[in-house]
Amino acid sequence: MKKLIKTLIVSSLTLFLATSCNSTKNGADESKKSTESIETVINTPKRPNIIMILCDDLGYADVGFNGSKDIKTPALDALAATGTKFTSGYVPHPFCGPSRAGILTGRYAHTIGAQFNLPPNSETIGEGIDVNEKFMSKMLNESGYRTGLVGKWHLGAIDKYHPNNRGFDDFYGFLGGGHDYHPNEYKAKFADAKKRGADVIFEYLLPLEHNGKEVKDDDEYLTDELSNHGVQFIEESSKKDNPFFLFMSYNAPHTPLEAKKEDMELFADIKDKDRRTYAAMVYAVDRGVQKIVETLKATGEYENTLIVFYSDNGGRPDKGASNFPLKEGKGSVYEGGFRVPMFFHWKGVVPSGVIYNSPVSALDLYPTFAKLADAKIPAAKILDGKDMWNNIMINREGRIDDNIFVMRHRNGFSDVGVRNGKWKAVKAYNQPWKLFDIEKDIEEANDVSNAYPKVLKKLVADAQDWSKTHIQPRWWHDEKTGIEWKADGMPHFDKTFHLN
Repeated sequence: MKKLIKTLIVSSLTLFLATSCNSTKNGADESKKSTESIETVINTPKRPNIIMILCDDLGYADVGFNGSKDIKTPALDALAATGTKFTSGYVPHPFCGPSRAGILTGRYAHTIGAQFNLPPNSETIGEGIDVNEKFMSKMLNESGYRTGLVGKWHLGAIDKYHPNNRGFDDFYGFLGGGHDYHPNEYKAKFADAKKRGADVIFEYLLPLEHNGKEVKDDDEYLTDELSNHGVQFIEESSKKDNPFFLFMSYNAPHTPLEAKKEDMELFADIKDKDRRTYAAMVYAVDRGVQKIVETLKATGEYENTLIVFYSDNGGRPDKGASNFPLKEGKGSVYEGGFRVPMFFHWKGVVPSGVIYNSPVSALDLYPTFAKLADAKIPAAKILDGKDMWNNIMINREGRIDDNIFVMRHRNGFSDVGVRNGKWKAVKAYNQPWKLFDIEKDIEEANDVSNAYPKVLKKLVADAQDWSKTHIQPRWWHDEKTGIEWKADGMPHFDKTFHLN
């Protein structure tokens, strides 16, 4: 009863602060003293379960809680409505592998040589994320959490990089960068390739695995199959004394665009086939989230579980996604490439119905989870994010004068973005640097660099300093790119950070 009363007091206090304190700098000076003193009153329950739900290539506008009119996501919308929604949630990179590497290590992928996707069938090159980088899963596991990964890995396919050797007690899914969705089809294609004696079979067709052993009874549509195992992990974990960490790493709605017929029928009013299929794939994820929530409630774990939802990068407009009102999409350093739908939900603890507008980064999750889990971060561990928990609890801006970076290498040059507060500097497609007031101009349509040259100069200098922490790539997504990179003497940062 004492714990319940304390939680209710904290929740009421948090809601009061959320309405009285903006997440922008307006009123920051006036509220600074009160928020600092009240912060000591906040008493977050220790060591909650943590479920991190990550979609793949999900568009910013493709969930109901971010304004979608044609894609139904009732389970996600309900969680977002009773949690805290982030309008400026960023991931560390605009495409899959480097973003996931950053999330799990808490470091920008460029600083550990993982700035490119691992190539398909990466077991053939034997590369993966440096084993000296402690993943958040390992950190939580060492602190007593039961840890599970369901779905996509994409961070190394040989034994030393395997999820079971990176802190996950339980792994169910696939090691590559993607997978086909219909088991009757991908199993037939795999069997045919085996029959033909293929030395290497495309990773999208490989059998799913469970802790290193081939799965043979996966007969459901892949997204449902993954959701079912997530449910099983929760049920098993609920019977143990320790808390759990579950990483639901969905590959939907990443290509190939494949959906269940009955889900497609729910979106018959969408005329474009790609959009209709994409919508059905997102809906399947939402159905899985509903099963997860129901299981949490049935096992008595719901009120002791933090649920974090987001995407690994922006969606692909050429494959049915919408990032409206953001510019461009996956692969871009404009907002549509790495600003994603995101929320926190923890009943009775995370403020309900709050919109947090201040920028946050998925890099912040590592230190935030460490705090909640009361886990030890090694003194030598480098982290590029910061614990954001208290700021979220009182809806206070947490990244005052703090940069969020993004970089995507292209053939012979690099695209860069850096956001600090309301400002966003961008260099893309080998064009001159531009500056945007991202709060007034979310579409990045009006370059104001001529009006604020000092702001642009400072952001570019900060990005250049950040680039000095980078190392050369340890791999490239294909052989041709690696050859061209070396022949051209990339990355040419002297040109990247030159201001006219």
